[in-house]
Amino acid sequence: MNYKILSLKIDENVGIITISRPEAMNALNSLFFNEMNSMISEISENDAIKVVIITGEGKAFVAGADIAEMVDKTQKDGEIFSKIGQKCFRDIELLKKPVIAAVNGFALGGGCELSMACDIRIASEKAKFGQPEVNLGLIPGFAGTQRLSRITGMGNALLLLMTGDMIKADEALRIGLVQKLVEPEELMNETIKIAKKIASKGPRAVQLVKEISRKGYETDFDNGSRLEAINFGTLFENEGTEGMKAFLEKREAKW
Repeated sequence: MNYKILSLKIDENVGIITISRPEAMNALNSLFFNEMNSMISEISENDAIKVVIITGEGKAFVAGADIAEMVDKTQKDGEIFSKIGQKCFRDIELLKKPVIAAVNGFALGGGCELSMACDIRIASEKAKFGQPEVNLGLIPGFAGTQRLSRITGMGNALLLLMTGDMIKADEALRIGLVQKLVEPEELMNETIKIAKKIASKGPRAVQLVKEISRKGYETDFDNGSRLEAINFGTLFENEGTEGMKAFLEKREAKW
């Protein structure tokens, strides 16, 4: 696909997706979702990529959905647009490879929702987060009402969703929306460092950590534990054996 909004750079085993629509603060439109769907498929089939980073060009990670595109939509159009965004972000969430959001600036509305679809969020100390949809008489449309409470707790989520307030990076860290803050000039270096560290681990084990953790979060504790036990056992017949032997033999594992 000939990408106009997205670009993909591969650094060793790390695929870096950059959203490049700085004149619109990387606002999400239909073309973005088309390109991201294609990019997800491309990355899914590329065995050389073990970890994915998503970031934005310019002052914003993503400053929201494209209001200019949405303003004339009908009720049915709005529902369809919501479902397109929800599916795209769910595909990111279900990608078998870890996805890290490197939040360089504003992550508002659809941008905050995109960051929440990622597994880990590393943010610049200057980043800002929010779900300001109520300011426009709207609600989040890309599953923000579902993910935010699961990540931050219901009270924190409703405070942001109902007030439409924008919060600074340190507050996002406090409520669990962000996992780590770094100085702006170090954001990509630190995020790539984390991504490469994850990429160096047992690939099947990393995949299962993501898959089982997410499935367990959406089911009850006992069923999640049973799923863990089954998959724990499967690793004894592939890379887990190699990892344990490497540990005992004091050498690097050969994944």
